[in-house]
Amino acid sequence: MYRRTPHSTRFAIIGGTALIALALSACAAAPEPGTTDEAEAPDFLPCAVSDLTGFDDNDFNELTFAGLQEAAAEIGVEARGAESSSEDQYSGNIGTLVDEGCDLIVTVGFALANATRDSALVNEDVNFALIDSAVSNDDFSPLVLDNVKPVLFDTAQAATLAGYVAAGASTTGVVGTYGGMPFPSVTVFMDGFQIGIEHYNDVHGTDVQLLGWDRAAQNGLFVGSFDDQLQAKNITLGLLDQGADVIMPVAGTLFIASIDAVDEQGTNAAIIGVNSDAVVTAPEYSAYILTSVMKNLTTATREVTLAAFEGGFSSDPYVGTLENGGVGIAPFHDWESKLDPALIAEVEALQQAIITGEFVVESPSSP
Repeated sequence: MYRRTPHSTRFAIIGGTALIALALSACAAAPEPGTTDEAEAPDFLPCAVSDLTGFDDNDFNELTFAGLQEAAAEIGVEARGAESSSEDQYSGNIGTLVDEGCDLIVTVGFALANATRDSALVNEDVNFALIDSAVSNDDFSPLVLDNVKPVLFDTAQAATLAGYVAAGASTTGVVGTYGGMPFPSVTVFMDGFQIGIEHYNDVHGTDVQLLGWDRAAQNGLFVGSFDDQLQAKNITLGLLDQGADVIMPVAGTLFIASIDAVDEQGTNAAIIGVNSDAVVTAPEYSAYILTSVMKNLTTATREVTLAAFEGGFSSDPYVGTLENGGVGIAPFHDWESKLDPALIAEVEALQQAIITGEFVVESPSSP
């Protein structure tokens, strides 16, 4: 379930190996001369389309493409990718890969959901895997297509661990969160975060407060986008002014704006990253990062790709959990020495309780 690494916690540590230096070109590296006979190569072409941040974003796209490349290498073929630099390229890039004969097209992120759906409807012989989203009708009602596999993550489970850590690490008794936009893939983090804080309060008889999200009402603080650094900074400053000393931005790279706000105020507040290990993504900010709530995109993409090659593709969703290693929290890095060892042990115990079902994490946004 997890591996031990030097100077790290003992939790589900995921995603780090995916961020090795990758030649993220349109294709995987060619085999050494003489090692592969093209006539003997399997008749399977795995492909991917990035969102507008491209395949070298140290985040969703890079981790996903790494999984596609790993699977391609095991199969003995080359992966192919189409990078997008704007939203209006999604449909065209998918269409290009269809024309090139791709057997499986992995599309990265909810922003590509409609383009994936539209292509799948007219290309029934091509399989698609949609990362972190499912397809829906224009009225947002659920839609199941035989050739589209949603690749989803129950991040509420991992976020519960992060909420518990945040409550235990807080010295002010106030923590905060905010999102980019109110999508289920965002609010699922916030739900789990609140569950973890509430559980810490139940265990310790404390009253750590959460700002920025109300799980019962399903509303809270949102930037309105995933690229407005100024608004993210202003929201963070507001949370800091209210006493929050641990903040989880569920807004992609906008956590950097939150770190700028912490630095500007000169406080000792900590930031919790999401999706991937923020210390790996931005090592220069490691002193500010308590941990990260992560999705193991590389493993998920590899497994889905291999299954498609082996004839096991289905529209049944892949759901990443703590149990299968699809989600987890990152090491505490610089913060490990600042945390009470008893708190670390409690988080490890909570993780096991979630895996066994002894402690149930529920969110309306969970897959």
